[in-house]
Amino acid sequence: MLLHVTHETRYEYAPPVETAQHLAHLKPLATGSQRLVSHLLTIDPPPAQRGELPDVYGNTRAFFALEATHDRLVVTAESVVDTSVPVLSDAIARELPWETVRERFRFRKDATFDAASEFVFPSPYVPRHDDFAAYARASFAPGRPTFDVAMDLTERMYRDFDYDADSTEINTPAVEALAQRKGVCQDFAHIMIACFRTLGLPARYVSGYLLTQPPPGQPRLVGADASHAWVSVYMPGESGEGDGGWADFDPTNGRQPGEDYVTLAIGRDYSDVSPMRGVLHGGARHTLSVGVTVQPVGEVVQLTSQSQTQSTSQDKESP
Repeated sequence: MLLHVTHETRYEYAPPVETAQHLAHLKPLATGSQRLVSHLLTIDPPPAQRGELPDVYGNTRAFFALEATHDRLVVTAESVVDTSVPVLSDAIARELPWETVRERFRFRKDATFDAASEFVFPSPYVPRHDDFAAYARASFAPGRPTFDVAMDLTERMYRDFDYDADSTEINTPAVEALAQRKGVCQDFAHIMIACFRTLGLPARYVSGYLLTQPPPGQPRLVGADASHAWVSVYMPGESGEGDGGWADFDPTNGRQPGEDYVTLAIGRDYSDVSPMRGVLHGGARHTLSVGVTVQPVGEVVQLTSQSQTQSTSQDKESP
């Protein structure tokens, strides 16, 4: 599926900002199930310096600096991504019990290094806590395969939690969101990751987008979508020598991601992959607005064609 994603971030500053430096994770990843066709990052006002570098997880991180006084900043990322349904690697041992996976990631001084081990430890937004283990236990039945554990936990969270955008903020602790059984996709991803890590299994945070469908008969609203977040769980191979892979799960929607998902970045938690962050000099207050539109490329082409037709008609009618 060819998807077109527009992600616009707008800051308004009062008083103006004198100088600023920013980092952005806005360029979709190239993965086994998606191919980046095109990407354009537009920054207004134009920065004095800009560039791109990969981070430690393979994400593309854009950085830019503004050295002139400005009272607004608009960053627009436009991407076209060719997506397909993710397929698990044949090397993954799908029937491997979760206890076996946990044992593979217990510390042993003679153990072979596995890059997935980094995702077993706590991180800024994902602490270990007994409350996560208590909630997770119903899914972690003895001898159950890790894949089945993850799918069951995904479906349970979908049933047990309410999506409520007003119930949490960016810094709300995951254990608090767990206690109140409501939050947003970021909270649900952090909770599910914490369940796995607290019980000794690796899991990581995935940021991205989800193609949503407007109500029947209604047009797609530009800017009405939002960024999304879900979870990736490590599935070892039979040999245990780093030959496994990752499987994605979306507790917000109770399903595995399909071709209607676009992966933007991966990390330990939200702090590793936030779309925008920066350091400012000046500017006591700011307002932030974000608009995201995800749509099939065919709709974009159709809208462009209609716009051009209307423009031509207006030109012909002009005296």
